[in-house]
Amino acid sequence: MQWASAASTEPKTAAAIGEVAAVIRAELGATAPDLMVAFLSAHHRERFGEIPALVRREFGSGLLVGCSAGGVIGGGKEIEQRPGLSLTVAALPQVNLSPFYLTADNVAEWQQRIAPEPAADRHFLLLADPFTFNPEPFLSDLDRVYPAGRKIGGLASGGRQPGENALFLGPETLGGGMAGVALSGDIQVDTIVAQGCRPIGQPMFVTKCQRNLVWELDGQLAVEVLQSVYQQLDRADQELARRSLFLGVVMNEYQHEYRQGDFLIRNIVGMDAEHGVLAVGAILREGAVVQFHLRDAHTSAADLEQLLSAYAVASAGLRPAGALLFSCLGRGMDLYGEPDHDTNAFRDHLGAVPLGGFFCNGEIGPVQGSTFLHGYTSAFGLFKPRSKQSTADS
Repeated sequence: MQWASAASTEPKTAAAIGEVAAVIRAELGATAPDLMVAFLSAHHRERFGEIPALVRREFGSGLLVGCSAGGVIGGGKEIEQRPGLSLTVAALPQVNLSPFYLTADNVAEWQQRIAPEPAADRHFLLLADPFTFNPEPFLSDLDRVYPAGRKIGGLASGGRQPGENALFLGPETLGGGMAGVALSGDIQVDTIVAQGCRPIGQPMFVTKCQRNLVWELDGQLAVEVLQSVYQQLDRADQELARRSLFLGVVMNEYQHEYRQGDFLIRNIVGMDAEHGVLAVGAILREGAVVQFHLRDAHTSAADLEQLLSAYAVASAGLRPAGALLFSCLGRGMDLYGEPDHDTNAFRDHLGAVPLGGFFCNGEIGPVQGSTFLHGYTSAFGLFKPRSKQSTADS
């Protein structure tokens, strides 16, 4: 298994593809790629329809998948707020690639559009247009049918209204829906989902709720509980809570203690002070355990460092062959004030692994074994051979 990744800031599309293709060919040598993952900033929008042919002209064969992007990641570098094109390719011996395309009209038939194989032997790379496709019900179905498979991806970005984003799949440029690839055979996909939050206050039980409306926490009005937590914060955290407050939902309630990675972080989308109700970006149930969280640059950086460090230790020095990063548009320079923060952290812990990706309108990745659509996260997919012999050969 071989991976290579490169990015270009060349504003002319054909020249940018030629530039990244030259770097990739130098890295792969005579090896032909089986999978090609492309992300392009909105600066290339007028040439989106030509992308499949331009990539095919450089490599001849292989499956192309990709989308438009608010910023691109390639060769371990992040390109934001300027023309950017990234291409990450992989030679995947003994790996089966099954592309599929879904729309809001045919998503109910998704199982017929993906060739049937054993449930334990399928992983998914998923890219969707946020204006025309809601991936969340589909992700639940995928988890049900393929519970052992990893699902990773993101929502296309760069467009500000319907029709401005693009998806690439095989020889086609598509204006909406979801483009996906199922991967099976000699491949293992690990995931790291950095939600970048820290808890405040204490874990609480939801004692009264209706769908996404939380009326009571530990028997008290939800807004009153939040006010009590807020009053116990220092001045800096009170200021942060006014603009960056979230609710974490515990995924495994049978634990006695809750640590990093145990919470699914969701937005607090509204508050009714008169009735004491909080509106949350998740469907809750009575008895669920929740805790308020804050997010800032320092917390996000520390969260990512801890997750990458833990993965490096658990991998016992066996690096992935390649990786894809799906990062929120709200991260990058907007959060950290400097470029390449997350890609530098990745390289510091895992070395010179080929890394590509893009800045998304939403990130797809698992938390505690279930797949969700996230915001403000960095979701990594890490790819390596499954067989011990292939791992040694790579």
